Amino acid sequence: MNHLLTTLEIALRSSIDHLENLDKQPVAPTADYTQLRRQLGKPLADQGMAPEQVVSDLARDVEGGIMGSGSGRFFCWVIGGALPSAVAADWLAAAWDQNAGMYATSPAAAIVEEVAGVWLKDILGLPEQASFALVTGCQMAHVTCLAAARHHLLEQRGWNVEERGLSGSPTIRILASDQRHGSVDRAVRLLGLGTANMEYLATDSQGRLSPEALAKALEERPSDPAIVLVQAGEINIGSFDDFPAITEIAQKHGAWVHVDGAFGLWAAASPRYQHLMKGAALCDSWATDGHKWLNVPFDSGYAFVAHTESHRLAMTYRAPYLTHASETRDQMEWNPEWSRRARGFATYAALRELGREGVAALVDRCCQHATAIVAGIGKLPGAEVLWSPTINQGLVRFLDLQNEAPESKDTNSKSHDHFTDEVIAAINKTGEAFFGGTTWRGKRAMRVSVCNWRTTEEDVERTIRAAEQVLATMGNRSEAQHAAKT
Repeated sequence: MNHLLTTLEIALRSSIDHLENLDKQPVAPTADYTQLRRQLGKPLADQGMAPEQVVSDLARDVEGGIMGSGSGRFFCWVIGGALPSAVAADWLAAAWDQNAGMYATSPAAAIVEEVAGVWLKDILGLPEQASFALVTGCQMAHVTCLAAARHHLLEQRGWNVEERGLSGSPTIRILASDQRHGSVDRAVRLLGLGTANMEYLATDSQGRLSPEALAKALEERPSDPAIVLVQAGEINIGSFDDFPAITEIAQKHGAWVHVDGAFGLWAAASPRYQHLMKGAALCDSWATDGHKWLNVPFDSGYAFVAHTESHRLAMTYRAPYLTHASETRDQMEWNPEWSRRARGFATYAALRELGREGVAALVDRCCQHATAIVAGIGKLPGAEVLWSPTINQGLVRFLDLQNEAPESKDTNSKSHDHFTDEVIAAINKTGEAFFGGTTWRGKRAMRVSVCNWRTTEEDVERTIRAAEQVLATMGNRSEAQHAAKT
């Protein structure tokens, strides 16, 4: 027992040290592959060692290789921080070590998950009667929702896909935006629906799926089962599809509408942004993440399905050795996993810590910070705003004015593309902030994504100053190179 206590105390001290120093440490990792292999690539010994030594060594040997994604100045991929209560609840979940597959295996985990699901539907503005699943992330939320869609559409045509498989079944069309996220493609592959059956429809200047293009596609093959994939928060610019128009068209043709709302679904929690989700509750299924805007630790995603029985039948399994609950919900009836972590505790804790107003304030604050970063960096010499955030996602491009004439800045100049990537790398190298690049409408850009509860106005100012210093340094370097050539 002394080993256990000492080991947990070491882990606690290391965790607190990491979290308290996020603001002081470089956001980017400082160790390279060779260094980390040298630190961690020890030969596996024949004999074990004391657990406290293992944890102490681990905390030391990962030094330099931990991404500061919990920092308030991490703006790369859509990765949130972790609220204090959610971190603590996640520690408790590990200590309790519950198998959250059924009520019988952990009654408290089952009830907490049930309560959290009700709270989530309420705060996200989803139908009260919708079923739900707490999964590993939006990827598996897509799989869960599209499995329900597959069952629903094929059952309507007399085909039991869970018994008969897909061979010989009617082919399901998947109609998606040409700006869709790759996780939906992976879900389609995992479910055997086939990416060859995905049809990519045009989007407008705002990155939204064209209702006219959808109507035309459905009218071409009106009797075929179809899934329509729409977005609440496109990955580059955060745009929202026209849910009322799309659902009206889809319902006319009996198509299933699935919402990819990995982060954008949380706009419904904010009175300021909930208009963007108008009509979304009319869709058939919804997927989002908890480890993004709710700021719970990885891994946490949520799937919601309007057609409860289709959801259950796509997932359920019964066996005589299992003790199924008669009065409450068995989680494995709704999830692709059987044995599973009790991730509901962290979600429950985060929602209680924030409350309805706290979630709304978090969404609003992140959107304001994203707008301030894009505007502040966009005003700097050699930078331009490609997209001012609709919510918490924006785009900035950097212009190589030494090698390209200023009037060429609106072209797809490879020089500007290369310079943009150089500036992103230089900002990241400072350790003051961390960004990622993307290609949008043929142009390289720096993507600004803000969804961390830790981000403050001071973080925004530090980030803009870091970008300003990098651009000044690179501008001076370019001028020197240009002078040397002439």
